[in-house]
Amino acid sequence: MSTAPSTQASTGLDPFARVAALPGVAEAVTAARSAVDTLLRHRLLRRQSAEVTAEASLRSARASAALEGHDLGLEGLRARLTAGEPAGQGGDDLAVTLGAVRLYAELGSLSTAWERAPRQALARMHTLLGRGIIADAELGRPRAGGGGADPLGLGAPPGPAELSARLDGLVGLLVEKTTAPAIVVSAVVHGELLALRPFGSLDGMIGRAAARLVLIGRGLDPKAVTAADVGHLEAGLGDDTVADYRTAAAGYVHGGADGLRTWLLHCARATELGARESLAVCEAISRAAS
Repeated sequence: MSTAPSTQASTGLDPFARVAALPGVAEAVTAARSAVDTLLRHRLLRRQSAEVTAEASLRSARASAALEGHDLGLEGLRARLTAGEPAGQGGDDLAVTLGAVRLYAELGSLSTAWERAPRQALARMHTLLGRGIIADAELGRPRAGGGGADPLGLGAPPGPAELSARLDGLVGLLVEKTTAPAIVVSAVVHGELLALRPFGSLDGMIGRAAARLVLIGRGLDPKAVTAADVGHLEAGLGDDTVADYRTAAAGYVHGGADGLRTWLLHCARATELGARESLAVCEAISRAAS
């Protein structure tokens, strides 16, 4: 398993900060933060931030579904939404992608719940995402067995007892003070949820949405305008300085300290690329209005 900050118990001083001190992480985080800051300074956000947030959420939701193996093109998705096609029609790709759109549209309202009661927020997120996709009796309920969907090929997840203990430990760490950057905390939350697969279905999408909540709640991206999930799709493709998403996720789960570092570098690059994606959106909207 990963050597991420122990979610078995809050031992030591500032475990997230120890993770942030891994070689190369500070530099990668700085580059990502700079890209987000450049995005947040764009003049369009002074008057049309809601439009950019909506577009970033749509692009992130589509990318998150694609990372789960449900790849529906952006313009095709936009056309379906314009037509008002309900979930449950058009096959699994559409149903899952519409579930992701529904979840990402509600993340702002979940921010307070995430800060106060992360486990309950995760259950609500699974319910929003899975409605019409999985059985109602399974919505928001932690898996009782040891299996479940494994779209990233990460292998068997921990059993229910370890799952519960590690989730409790993660929640405990989230309420502790840390000097670690938001990107590092977000990456660890994301990686742990991939490793634990708490619901046995759609867990990767829950992990990515939770990571987005961390970036929003910890002040890196308060307007939720960074399309980080698009970055997860792009990071590592044609660039051998960082691993692609699947490789990086496997590193977190199985790769020890080196794998954890690989994951952190991937997540930082994904945030950077996501900020650049949204900056291009801002420029496109600005040109259309001129």
